[in-house]
Amino acid sequence: MPLEAPALVLFARQLGEHSLAWFACIFAVSVLGAGMACRALQRRRIRRSSAEEPDEPRLAAGLAIGFLSILGAASLVAYLASKLGDGRLLGLADQALADAVGNHVPWAALVAFSWLTHLGDAELLAPVCFVVALLLWRRAHHGLALGWVMALGGIVLLNPALKRIFARARPLHDHGLALETSFSFPSGHSAGAIVSYGMLLYLALRLLPARWHVPAAMAAAAAIVTIACSRVFLQVHFASDVAAGLLTGLAWLLVCVSSLEYARHRKRRRIRP
Repeated sequence: MPLEAPALVLFARQLGEHSLAWFACIFAVSVLGAGMACRALQRRRIRRSSAEEPDEPRLAAGLAIGFLSILGAASLVAYLASKLGDGRLLGLADQALADAVGNHVPWAALVAFSWLTHLGDAELLAPVCFVVALLLWRRAHHGLALGWVMALGGIVLLNPALKRIFARARPLHDHGLALETSFSFPSGHSAGAIVSYGMLLYLALRLLPARWHVPAAMAAAAAIVTIACSRVFLQVHFASDVAAGLLTGLAWLLVCVSSLEYARHRKRRRIRP
């Protein structure tokens, strides 16, 4: 790479050359930060009761509006992105990072990430979705069951729609540890991970005893960061694909959680004398 390359491209190359160390730092900060944030929430001593189940019709309407809003915003971003041709700064940085990762990450680390990335596979998350929904329904948490299914079902619909809008090709690699044939932008594994494990954390905070809250938050952060970073290490996504997937998934997760909380508080006010 020429010395006159832009600073962002040079930084991306340096990041790729030391990507395992950066991953360890990001992993540690994310897991510890999630635990500290959860502990701070615990200090607020938010009380819950079985009477605070979400109102299903209001929940469905809120999720539908949120879904359309995100899709509309994404379409606008896609239009702006279509005006950026090849050779632009972000694309050069993406490629520099991917090349550096391919040249400097040991084979053993790639094999490990090729296993860890399966934590975000649809083949794993689909049965989890069914089992969790069934358990919630059988325990009379009908609103939470509906919110859980809509959250995971929504991202399953949203991400492929965005991929077709951007139609970005995936980075090239020759390690043979991972093979993907769909478009690259945004990362479906990253979006699915933050929605799935984020919703599992929300359910844990709502339903499990307080002593499990901090471990659940740290485990969710560990899974999300590992899955997202594995896509870059395996070179099946560019870094910007993963960032977009995380942002898209986070936006949808916030819509889902906000809708559940709004419906819960509305129902609580309605039944209050």
